[in-house]
This record gives sequence, structure tokens and C-alpha cells, in this order.
Amino acid sequence: MTSALTHFDTHGQAHMVDVSAKLETHRIARASGVIRMMPATLALIEGGTAKKGDVIGVARIAAIQAAKRTSELIPLCHPLPITRVTVEFETDAASSSVRCTAQVETLGRTGVEMEALTAVQIGLLTVYDMCKAADRGMVMGEIRVLEKHGGKSGDWSAP
Repeated sequence: MTSALTHFDTHGQAHMVDVSAKLETHRIARASGVIRMMPATLALIEGGTAKKGDVIGVARIAAIQAAKRTSELIPLCHPLPITRVTVEFETDAASSSVRCTAQVETLGRTGVEMEALTAVQIGLLTVYDMCKAADRGMVMGEIRVLEKHGGKSGDWSAP
């Protein structure tokens, strides 16, 4: 881990990192997060009986759209030509939760970790939005990058 924060110049001013000298490589990032809820709320999701419709289907589309719009939401992110986004949702009755995992890919000069994280966050927020009438106490957490591949720094996986 480097000690220098790359989004600040020598005067401490925020700036967009210059990636023009970097090589274009196939870059992949996977991130995940979880939303915990009451068992009855999870049953609504699994049964497809939530008032607003197919919670997982809508959340998947929202997550994909969020990955594509990350540079509009996070000021210093580069707009990237995303080549692939996959989003999976997994329910867990034991913990009364839904896990969202997103994988984002590009052929570019900078990584897609922020796009994967944004996809997860918006996917989980969409689950919350669609189910809040039944359960306002849902809690999101454990949002993190699981792995990244490509680029100068190479591969990385969460411990």
C-alpha cells in the first residue's frame, strides 16, 4: 500500500489522476455487500409477493445501471468503457439477508473497483427501497472489494 493519495496534487488540491501513460489491460473487479432484514421481509422477496414487484430483478437492473454511471456520482472517477457487468443476489434464510455480488470488467487504463462497489451499493439500496414499506429497519453492510485483476499493480484478493 502506498502512502501517497493519488487524487491530490503536491499542493493538496483534489484532481483527477492522469492515466494517459498507463497501458490498456483487461481489468476486473468483484465486490459484495449484504442487507439484513426481518424474516417476513425475506419471505416477501423470495416469494415474489412484494407490493412493488420483482425485488431482485429490479435491483439487478439498478446495479448494472449504477456501474455504468459511477463517474457521474463520484467526482474524480474516470468515465470508463465498461465491457461487462454481472450482478448476483443470494438469499440466506439463516441470517435473514440478501447478498449482492457485482463483477465489472473493462479494457482500459484504470480499474473498475469503484464501479463494482457502486453497483453493490445501489443494488442493496434498491432492495431497501422496494421493501421499506414492510421493513424500515433493514441494515446494509459488509460492502467491500473482494478481488481485482489487471493493471500495473496486478491481482489482489481480500484476505
